[in-house]
Amino acid sequence: MTKCSTMRTVAFLVAGWATHGVAAAAEAKPKVVKLDGYAEWRQGDALVVDGQRVRFAAKGELKGKDDVRSFASIPLGWEVKVEGLRLIDGTVLARKVEAKPNGSALFEGELKSAMDDMEQQYRRQQRVYDEDENGRVTDDYGRLYEDGPMVDRVRAITARLVPGYLQSDDFRVYVVDNKEWNAMAAPNGAIWVFSGLLKDMDDDEVAIVLGHELGHATYEHSRKQFKKAMLIQLAALGVVVGAESIDSKWQRTAVQVATLLGVTAWQSGYGRRHEDQADRVGLRYAYEAGFDVGKGPQLWQRFAKKYGEPNKVVHFFLSDHSMAKVRAANLERELELNYR
Repeated sequence: MTKCSTMRTVAFLVAGWATHGVAAAAEAKPKVVKLDGYAEWRQGDALVVDGQRVRFAAKGELKGKDDVRSFASIPLGWEVKVEGLRLIDGTVLARKVEAKPNGSALFEGELKSAMDDMEQQYRRQQRVYDEDENGRVTDDYGRLYEDGPMVDRVRAITARLVPGYLQSDDFRVYVVDNKEWNAMAAPNGAIWVFSGLLKDMDDDEVAIVLGHELGHATYEHSRKQFKKAMLIQLAALGVVVGAESIDSKWQRTAVQVATLLGVTAWQSGYGRRHEDQADRVGLRYAYEAGFDVGKGPQLWQRFAKKYGEPNKVVHFFLSDHSMAKVRAANLERELELNYR
Protein backbone atom coordinates (compact mmCIF):
# COMPACT_ATOMS: atom_id res chain seq x y z
CA MET A 1 0.00 0.00 0.00
CA THR A 2 1.33 3.45 -0.90
CA LYS A 3 1.78 6.20 1.65
CA CYS A 4 -1.05 8.22 0.08
CA SER A 5 -3.36 5.20 0.05
CA THR A 6 -2.52 4.47 3.67
CA MET A 7 -3.35 8.04 4.69
CA ARG A 8 -6.68 7.85 2.89
CA THR A 9 -7.49 4.64 4.72
CA VAL A 10 -6.61 6.35 7.99
CA ALA A 11 -8.83 9.32 7.26
CA PHE A 12 -12.02 7.27 7.16
CA LEU A 13 -11.48 4.80 9.95
CA VAL A 14 -13.77 6.47 12.43
CA ALA A 15 -13.20 5.91 16.10
CA GLY A 16 -16.60 6.02 17.95
CA TRP A 17 -17.38 6.32 21.59
CA ALA A 18 -15.37 4.60 24.33
CA THR A 19 -15.62 3.73 28.00
CA HIS A 20 -13.37 5.44 30.50
CA GLY A 21 -14.01 3.78 33.89
CA VAL A 22 -14.78 6.93 35.89
CA ALA A 23 -15.24 6.39 39.63
CA ALA A 24 -18.61 7.05 41.20
CA ALA A 25 -19.02 10.61 42.46
CA ALA A 26 -20.65 9.39 45.64
CA GLU A 27 -17.71 7.24 46.72
CA ALA A 28 -16.62 8.02 50.26
CA LYS A 29 -12.94 7.56 49.43
CA PRO A 30 -11.64 9.90 46.69
CA LYS A 31 -10.05 8.14 43.74
CA VAL A 32 -6.63 9.05 42.39
CA VAL A 33 -6.97 10.51 38.89
CA LYS A 34 -4.28 11.24 36.30
CA LEU A 35 -4.95 13.58 33.39
CA ASP A 36 -2.80 14.35 30.35
CA GLY A 37 -4.25 17.01 28.10
CA TYR A 38 -4.47 20.73 27.43
CA ALA A 39 -5.69 23.73 29.42
CA GLU A 40 -8.83 24.63 27.49
CA TRP A 41 -11.20 26.68 29.68
CA ARG A 42 -11.21 28.52 32.99
CA GLN A 43 -14.19 28.28 35.30
CA GLY A 44 -13.54 30.46 38.32
CA ASP A 45 -10.59 28.92 40.15
CA ALA A 46 -10.88 25.72 38.10
CA LEU A 47 -9.04 24.83 34.89
CA VAL A 48 -10.61 22.40 32.40
CA VAL A 49 -8.04 19.76 31.39
CA ASP A 50 -8.84 16.56 29.49
CA GLY A 51 -12.52 17.45 29.75
CA GLN A 52 -12.36 17.53 33.58
CA ARG A 53 -12.60 20.43 36.04
CA VAL A 54 -9.33 20.76 37.96
CA ARG A 55 -8.67 22.80 41.10
CA PHE A 56 -5.27 23.20 42.70
CA ALA A 57 -4.73 21.85 46.22
CA ALA A 58 -3.49 24.25 48.90
CA LYS A 59 -0.18 22.38 49.17
CA GLY A 60 -0.06 21.20 45.59
CA GLU A 61 3.16 20.89 43.60
CA LEU A 62 3.48 22.91 40.38
CA LYS A 63 6.13 22.46 37.67
CA GLY A 64 5.81 25.16 35.04
CA LYS A 65 7.93 26.26 32.10
CA ASP A 66 8.80 29.88 31.27
CA ASP A 67 7.02 32.40 33.48
CA VAL A 68 4.35 30.13 34.95
CA ARG A 69 4.56 30.60 38.69
CA SER A 70 1.03 29.68 39.75
CA PHE A 71 -1.85 27.43 38.73
CA ALA A 72 -3.93 30.49 37.83
CA SER A 73 -1.27 31.73 35.39
CA ILE A 74 -1.17 28.61 33.18
CA PRO A 75 -2.03 29.85 29.66
CA LEU A 76 -4.88 28.23 27.75
CA GLY A 77 -3.61 25.86 25.08
CA TRP A 78 -0.65 24.63 27.13
CA GLU A 79 0.01 20.94 27.72
CA VAL A 80 -0.96 20.02 31.27
CA LYS A 81 -0.47 16.85 33.30
CA VAL A 82 -2.40 16.42 36.53
CA GLU A 83 -2.36 13.97 39.41
CA GLY A 84 -5.06 14.47 42.00
CA LEU A 85 -8.18 13.19 43.73
CA ARG A 86 -11.71 12.99 42.38
CA LEU A 87 -14.00 14.85 44.79
CA ILE A 88 -17.66 14.18 45.40
CA ASP A 89 -18.73 17.03 43.08
CA GLY A 90 -16.72 15.52 40.22
CA THR A 91 -13.89 18.05 40.44
CA VAL A 92 -10.28 16.82 40.42
CA LEU A 93 -8.24 18.30 43.28
CA ALA A 94 -4.72 18.51 41.85
CA ARG A 95 -1.80 17.50 44.06
CA LYS A 96 0.73 17.61 41.20
CA VAL A 97 0.55 19.73 38.05
CA GLU A 98 3.05 20.01 35.20
CA ALA A 99 2.54 22.63 32.47
CA LYS A 100 4.51 23.47 29.34
CA PRO A 101 3.91 25.15 25.96
CA ASN A 102 2.44 23.05 23.18
CA GLY A 103 5.32 22.83 20.70
CA SER A 104 5.95 20.82 17.55
CA ALA A 105 6.34 17.08 18.05
CA LEU A 106 7.91 14.16 16.22
CA PHE A 107 6.33 13.59 12.77
CA GLU A 108 3.65 16.21 13.32
CA GLY A 109 4.73 18.16 10.22
CA GLU A 110 5.07 15.08 8.03
CA LEU A 111 1.63 13.78 8.91
CA LYS A 112 -0.04 17.14 8.31
CA SER A 113 1.75 17.47 4.97
CA ALA A 114 0.50 14.05 3.85
CA MET A 115 -3.04 15.01 4.83
CA ASP A 116 -2.70 18.32 2.97
CA ASP A 117 -1.76 16.41 -0.20
CA MET A 118 -4.75 14.09 0.22
CA GLU A 119 -7.12 17.01 0.83
CA GLN A 120 -5.98 18.87 -2.29
CA GLN A 121 -6.31 15.75 -4.43
CA TYR A 122 -9.88 15.21 -3.24
CA ARG A 123 -10.70 18.86 -3.97
CA ARG A 124 -9.31 18.62 -7.50
CA GLN A 125 -11.38 15.51 -8.21
CA GLN A 126 -14.41 16.74 -6.23
CA ARG A 127 -14.70 13.20 -4.84
CA VAL A 128 -13.41 11.24 -1.88
CA TYR A 129 -11.95 7.89 -2.80
CA ASP A 130 -9.21 5.36 -2.16
CA GLU A 131 -6.81 3.86 -4.67
CA ASP A 132 -4.30 1.03 -4.82
CA GLU A 133 -0.56 1.24 -5.46
CA ASN A 134 -1.22 1.33 -9.22
CA GLY A 135 -3.51 4.35 -8.99
CA ARG A 136 -6.73 2.38 -9.55
CA VAL A 137 -9.74 3.54 -7.53
CA THR A 138 -10.72 0.80 -5.08
CA ASP A 139 -13.35 2.64 -3.02
CA ASP A 140 -15.43 5.66 -3.99
CA TYR A 141 -16.94 7.29 -0.90
CA GLY A 142 -18.91 9.93 -2.79
CA ARG A 143 -19.00 13.45 -4.18
CA LEU A 144 -17.24 16.17 -2.22
CA TYR A 145 -19.10 19.39 -1.31
CA GLU A 146 -17.24 22.54 -0.28
CA ASP A 147 -20.30 24.77 0.00
CA GLY A 148 -24.07 24.54 0.31
CA PRO A 149 -26.56 24.20 3.19
CA MET A 150 -25.02 21.05 4.68
CA VAL A 151 -21.52 22.54 4.66
CA ASP A 152 -22.85 25.76 6.21
CA ARG A 153 -24.51 23.73 8.96
CA VAL A 154 -21.34 21.82 9.82
CA ARG A 155 -19.26 25.00 9.66
CA ALA A 156 -21.59 26.78 12.11
CA ILE A 157 -21.54 23.87 14.58
CA THR A 158 -17.76 23.53 14.32
CA ALA A 159 -17.22 27.24 14.97
CA ARG A 160 -19.05 26.84 18.28
CA LEU A 161 -17.14 23.68 19.27
CA VAL A 162 -13.56 24.91 18.76
CA PRO A 163 -11.94 25.80 22.13
CA GLY A 164 -11.01 29.44 22.67
CA TYR A 165 -7.27 29.02 22.32
CA LEU A 166 -7.78 27.88 18.71
CA GLN A 167 -9.39 29.62 15.73
CA SER A 168 -12.36 28.20 13.85
CA ASP A 169 -10.66 29.39 10.64
CA ASP A 170 -7.97 26.78 11.28
CA PHE A 171 -10.52 24.09 10.33
CA ARG A 172 -11.89 23.47 6.83
CA VAL A 173 -15.26 21.74 6.43
CA TYR A 174 -16.30 19.27 3.72
CA VAL A 175 -19.40 17.12 3.26
CA VAL A 176 -19.21 13.74 1.48
CA ASP A 177 -22.33 12.52 -0.33
CA ASN A 178 -22.68 9.16 1.42
CA LYS A 179 -25.63 7.68 3.33
CA GLU A 180 -23.50 6.23 6.14
CA TRP A 181 -22.92 7.85 9.55
CA ASN A 182 -19.30 8.90 9.43
CA ALA A 183 -17.14 11.90 10.30
CA MET A 184 -13.46 12.67 10.77
CA ALA A 185 -11.32 15.63 11.81
CA ALA A 186 -7.90 15.17 10.21
CA PRO A 187 -4.66 16.34 11.87
CA ASN A 188 -4.25 19.10 9.27
CA GLY A 189 -7.56 20.74 10.22
CA ALA A 190 -9.78 19.23 7.51
CA ILE A 191 -13.19 18.06 8.74
CA TRP A 192 -15.06 15.47 6.68
CA VAL A 193 -18.72 14.63 7.41
CA PHE A 194 -20.92 12.15 5.54
CA SER A 195 -24.31 13.48 4.43
CA GLY A 196 -26.11 10.50 5.97
CA LEU A 197 -25.06 11.57 9.44
CA LEU A 198 -26.30 15.12 8.83
CA LYS A 199 -29.66 13.97 7.45
CA ASP A 200 -30.38 11.59 10.33
CA MET A 201 -29.15 13.63 13.34
CA ASP A 202 -30.10 16.91 14.97
CA ASP A 203 -27.58 19.64 15.81
CA ASP A 204 -26.95 18.35 19.35
CA GLU A 205 -26.12 14.88 18.06
CA VAL A 206 -23.93 16.20 15.24
CA ALA A 207 -22.11 18.38 17.78
CA ILE A 208 -21.37 15.36 20.00
CA VAL A 209 -19.98 13.44 17.01
CA LEU A 210 -17.92 16.40 15.79
CA GLY A 211 -16.73 17.17 19.32
CA HIS A 212 -15.39 13.64 19.58
CA GLU A 213 -13.61 13.94 16.23
CA LEU A 214 -12.24 17.39 17.06
CA GLY A 215 -10.84 15.87 20.25
CA HIS A 216 -8.83 13.45 18.13
CA ALA A 217 -7.45 16.37 16.10
CA THR A 218 -6.74 18.86 18.90
CA TYR A 219 -5.14 16.18 21.08
CA GLU A 220 -3.00 14.98 18.15
CA HIS A 221 -4.07 11.35 18.40
CA SER A 222 -3.14 10.65 14.77
CA ARG A 223 0.42 11.80 15.34
CA LYS A 224 0.72 9.95 18.64
CA GLN A 225 -0.61 6.72 17.17
CA PHE A 226 1.63 7.16 14.13
CA LYS A 227 4.67 7.66 16.36
CA LYS A 228 3.79 4.60 18.42
CA ALA A 229 3.48 2.41 15.31
CA MET A 230 6.71 3.81 13.93
CA LEU A 231 8.66 3.17 17.11
CA ILE A 232 7.37 -0.41 17.32
CA GLN A 233 8.43 -1.11 13.75
CA LEU A 234 11.84 0.50 14.13
CA ALA A 235 12.43 -1.37 17.37
CA ALA A 236 11.64 -4.61 15.56
CA LEU A 237 14.29 -3.66 12.99
CA GLY A 238 16.82 -2.87 15.70
CA VAL A 239 16.91 0.87 15.00
CA VAL A 240 17.54 3.17 17.98
CA VAL A 241 15.46 6.36 17.88
CA GLY A 242 15.65 9.40 20.17
CA ALA A 243 12.54 10.20 22.16
CA GLU A 244 11.69 13.60 20.65
CA SER A 245 14.31 14.29 17.97
CA ILE A 246 15.52 12.44 14.90
CA ASP A 247 17.73 13.36 11.95
CA SER A 248 16.37 13.54 8.40
CA LYS A 249 17.75 10.16 7.30
CA TRP A 250 15.99 8.27 10.07
CA GLN A 251 12.95 10.47 9.63
CA ARG A 252 12.54 9.27 6.06
CA THR A 253 13.20 5.68 7.10
CA ALA A 254 10.66 5.86 9.91
CA VAL A 255 7.94 7.27 7.66
CA GLN A 256 8.53 4.52 5.11
CA VAL A 257 8.55 1.77 7.74
CA ALA A 258 5.46 3.02 9.53
CA THR A 259 3.64 3.46 6.22
CA LEU A 260 4.50 0.05 4.83
CA LEU A 261 4.38 -2.03 7.99
CA GLY A 262 2.19 -0.09 10.38
CA VAL A 263 -1.08 -0.20 8.47
CA THR A 264 -2.70 -2.67 10.84
CA ALA A 265 -2.12 -0.29 13.75
CA TRP A 266 -4.13 2.36 11.90
CA GLN A 267 -6.87 -0.05 10.88
CA SER A 268 -7.60 -1.01 14.48
CA GLY A 269 -8.62 2.57 15.29
CA TYR A 270 -6.94 5.10 17.50
CA GLY A 271 -6.76 2.74 20.47
CA ARG A 272 -8.91 2.61 23.59
CA ARG A 273 -6.99 5.25 25.56
CA HIS A 274 -7.32 7.83 22.81
CA GLU A 275 -10.98 6.97 22.26
CA ASP A 276 -11.64 7.46 25.97
CA GLN A 277 -10.01 10.86 25.83
CA ALA A 278 -11.91 11.90 22.70
CA ASP A 279 -15.14 10.99 24.49
CA ARG A 280 -14.30 13.17 27.49
CA VAL A 281 -12.90 16.10 25.54
CA GLY A 282 -15.57 15.98 22.82
CA LEU A 283 -18.36 16.00 25.37
CA ARG A 284 -16.76 19.04 26.99
CA TYR A 285 -16.53 20.83 23.62
CA ALA A 286 -20.22 20.22 22.97
CA TYR A 287 -21.20 21.26 26.50
CA GLU A 288 -19.21 24.51 26.48
CA ALA A 289 -20.76 25.31 23.07
CA GLY A 290 -24.25 25.05 24.57
CA PHE A 291 -25.37 21.76 23.01
CA ASP A 292 -27.37 19.11 24.87
CA VAL A 293 -24.73 16.52 25.83
CA GLY A 294 -27.40 14.49 27.62
CA LYS A 295 -28.16 12.94 24.24
CA GLY A 296 -24.78 11.17 24.22
CA PRO A 297 -25.87 7.77 25.60
CA GLN A 298 -28.92 7.65 23.32
CA LEU A 299 -26.75 8.55 20.36
CA TRP A 300 -24.50 5.57 21.04
CA GLN A 301 -27.57 3.33 21.19
CA ARG A 302 -28.65 4.68 17.80
CA PHE A 303 -25.29 3.74 16.27
CA ALA A 304 -25.60 0.23 17.69
CA LYS A 305 -29.19 -0.13 16.49
CA LYS A 306 -28.29 1.01 12.98
CA TYR A 307 -25.21 -1.15 12.53
CA GLY A 308 -25.70 -3.95 15.05
CA GLU A 309 -23.00 -5.40 17.32
CA PRO A 310 -20.71 -7.06 16.93
CA ASN A 311 -20.32 -7.27 13.17
CA LYS A 312 -17.99 -6.11 10.42
CA VAL A 313 -19.60 -2.70 9.95
CA VAL A 314 -19.51 -1.87 13.64
CA HIS A 315 -15.86 -2.92 13.75
CA PHE A 316 -15.15 -0.51 10.89
CA PHE A 317 -16.70 2.40 12.73
CA LEU A 318 -16.14 1.46 16.35
CA SER A 319 -13.20 -0.92 16.63
CA ASP A 320 -11.80 -1.86 20.03
CA HIS A 321 -14.80 -0.58 21.96
CA SER A 322 -17.20 -1.95 24.54
CA MET A 323 -20.74 -3.10 23.85
CA ALA A 324 -23.47 -0.48 23.55
CA LYS A 325 -24.99 -1.11 26.98
CA VAL A 326 -21.63 -0.63 28.71
CA ARG A 327 -20.77 2.36 26.56
CA ALA A 328 -24.05 4.10 27.33
CA ALA A 329 -23.66 3.45 31.06
CA ASN A 330 -20.19 4.97 31.11
CA LEU A 331 -21.27 8.00 29.11
CA GLU A 332 -24.06 8.50 31.65
CA ARG A 333 -21.44 8.31 34.41
CA GLU A 334 -19.40 11.04 32.71
CA LEU A 335 -22.52 13.18 32.55
CA GLU A 336 -23.17 12.61 36.25
CA LEU A 337 -19.63 13.57 37.26
CA ASN A 338 -19.21 16.66 35.11
CA TYR A 339 -22.56 17.89 33.80
CA ARG A 340 -25.20 17.38 36.45
